[in-house]
Amino acid sequence: MSALPVLDAEPPERADAARNRRRVLDAAERLFERCPEGVTMEAVAAEAGVGKGTVFRRFGDRAGLVRALISDTEIELQEGMIRGAPPLGPGAPARERLIAFGAAYLRFLERHGRLLATAEGHSWLLSEPYALYRTHVTLLLEQAGCGDAAQYLADVLMAPLAAPAFLYQRDLRERSLEELIAAYEDLVARLID
Repeated sequence: MSALPVLDAEPPERADAARNRRRVLDAAERLFERCPEGVTMEAVAAEAGVGKGTVFRRFGDRAGLVRALISDTEIELQEGMIRGAPPLGPGAPARERLIAFGAAYLRFLERHGRLLATAEGHSWLLSEPYALYRTHVTLLLEQAGCGDAAQYLADVLMAPLAAPAFLYQRDLRERSLEELIAAYEDLVARLID
């Protein structure tokens, strides 16, 4: 007897599609390590030995390909926010959670910032992960008593977490990850008494 389908569940991936997906992701990872700015969907397809259509159908665009490359790390971060231990997860005061989120996201950028910056541009602001993080920050600001200003202040707190801003601070201003985390903590403290 076969299992019943689950509502909204993804259909099972065919074995050949799974192999092609892995080949494309491995190829993209190699190319992005060599020269992130020069990676095209066509180059990824050629490196993976698949057609351009396969890459475009599966990932949509460069930003979609990058999202697939970093999805495991991003899922860990999101799980920590939603179900993890305090202070990143529920159970800590809003201010502590905001500081923990900023530190966790800056660590995420330390690992993936260059890749995100080369692929996304302004599309990041329209992405589902950004919407989730912004909503998380907004809710914490509301819990902290920021009222009508929470929406605006969420954008203020998200701005230094954009990959280009992070890379500017780290690479050009030569600030360490620890300095950036401390600065984010200071920013939160200045916004929330």
